[in-house]
Amino acid sequence: MTLKCVAIDDEPLARECITNYVQEVEFLQLTGTGNNPVDLIRLMDEQKVDLIFLDIQMPVINGIEFLKTAQNPPMVIITTAYPNYALEGFQLDVLDYLVKPITFNRFFKAVSKARDYHNLLSNSTNSGLVKEDPSADYFFIKCDYKYERIYFNDILYIEARHNYVTIYTTKGKYMTLLYLKTVEENLEKHSFIRVHKSYIVAIPKIESIENNEILIQSFRIPISRNYREEVIERVVNKRLWKK
Repeated sequence: MTLKCVAIDDEPLARECITNYVQEVEFLQLTGTGNNPVDLIRLMDEQKVDLIFLDIQMPVINGIEFLKTAQNPPMVIITTAYPNYALEGFQLDVLDYLVKPITFNRFFKAVSKARDYHNLLSNSTNSGLVKEDPSADYFFIKCDYKYERIYFNDILYIEARHNYVTIYTTKGKYMTLLYLKTVEENLEKHSFIRVHKSYIVAIPKIESIENNEILIQSFRIPISRNYREEVIERVVNKRLWKK
């Protein structure tokens, strides 16, 4: 399987380095280069892009700011001379972080990770979250090399971490390679609610709401400011006894 990639960097020598390295890797195909994220947007509009090599310090808009606003971007490997951005980059779900000058060995390790992750995504596209029919009370997810049956009524909450989600249930927790958005689209709206960019909770399992946290058994799930009003309205107000 070939990964179509683009290199976005305002330094010509840096783009040339990535170009030369890509040519040495048989499963990579460079389909474009650019000086800044504006060029990247144009390239993604013109063709399918599987992997982006993205610099941080660039004119117009830097790489971090682009990632904060991008909706479901392809896999991203950061390439930069500034290692202090590593933590922020990983918080934005980048696949890897290469500090210049980049050696070929380090480059190959990063793109091999991208290939493996892409293969996992491809293999789980049709088997990641599958409901048997609209009335089914369960679904299957792929966990490592087996398929786990999850009952909707057993779910306590779901947490997104980087490129996978963990589903916490009354029987245990299950990790699978899925986007939280995909999970949310397959859940019943009246039984589940998004409370944070990284969390979905089962409404019937909520025991209490304390300040900006939801308590479910021994778990404390944060409520973000953007979701708090909807949480109070849907979870509390409709069943709140008043004087």
